[in-house]
Amino acid sequence: MLATNKAKVTVVVANLGTPDAATVPAVRRFLKQFLSDTRVIEIPRLLWWVILRVFVLTLRPKPVAAAYASIWSQDSPMRETMLAQTQLLQQRVQTSHPQFELTIVPAMSYGQPSLADVLAQLAANPQEHVIVLPLFPQYSATSTAPVYDAFAKWIPQQRHLPGLTIIKDYYQHPLYIQALADSVLSYQAQHGKAEKLLMSFHGIPQPYADKGDPYAERCRVTARLLANALTLQDDEWAIGFQSRFGKQEWVKPYTDVLLQQWGEQNVQSVQVISPAFSADCLETLEELAIQNKELFQHAGGGDYAYIAALNTRQAHIDLLSSLVQANLEALNHTLAQA
Repeated sequence: MLATNKAKVTVVVANLGTPDAATVPAVRRFLKQFLSDTRVIEIPRLLWWVILRVFVLTLRPKPVAAAYASIWSQDSPMRETMLAQTQLLQQRVQTSHPQFELTIVPAMSYGQPSLADVLAQLAANPQEHVIVLPLFPQYSATSTAPVYDAFAKWIPQQRHLPGLTIIKDYYQHPLYIQALADSVLSYQAQHGKAEKLLMSFHGIPQPYADKGDPYAERCRVTARLLANALTLQDDEWAIGFQSRFGKQEWVKPYTDVLLQQWGEQNVQSVQVISPAFSADCLETLEELAIQNKELFQHAGGGDYAYIAALNTRQAHIDLLSSLVQANLEALNHTLAQA
């Protein structure tokens, strides 16, 4: 079969986003795009328009840019990791599915490489099928749903539509849980086991959960499965939710409050992992690894360590590859080869 006759399949690997640079203007652009999404902020539009432009975009970019600068290397850690993940996934999957003209591309809901640009490329080069893999292990309307929204806006504008598969999430996939467990055990093999393991997930406002967002419950399932995989006793681990924004109630328990309490109780050692993040970013490298360490130790706690996200670990690429290949195997039975 000629390569030109192979069915064209694109895999879109999507993450949330990151600023283009660790500068005030770049952070302001990113925050404006991110916080203008009604999936992220559900405050009445007119009220939020005033708050965003008068307060948030005036006061927040400078400290946020400084926080990004503290973790920035040649590029944003999230973008560097995502590009590497995509390349490794392409290498892994292409060799096992030569029957497809397969392309794996990175995309972000906010910032670059943008999902909008990827969709424009798909329109210019029509595909037989598109597989979308959001890198959010636990579905949330605040993170995964914007990827759905982008495709929903794109579809009515297209005449030659591809088949479309969106992998909703993978919060209890055995390979995901095992990859998390392996990362903890690998770290502990070098540094020893701490008195407490804290599984800290990005938070969402409690009203979002009350309205039906399943994210918090999916996080709790992931945490329990990971604790079981590590054979931890109930007093050896806990779950927390981080990165609160604004004054409304968010899902509990709060990571910073829990660490404050542990510090006051003179807990001697804590290790923290953040299973909701497929790539290290500001919320893990600066908030968890630096800010929360200072909080815990200032309150009287002992040793504190952050265990890196799965990033480009082989077990993580194995998981992502498995998710994609399961869908490619299904396509073998539905895509006609010319």
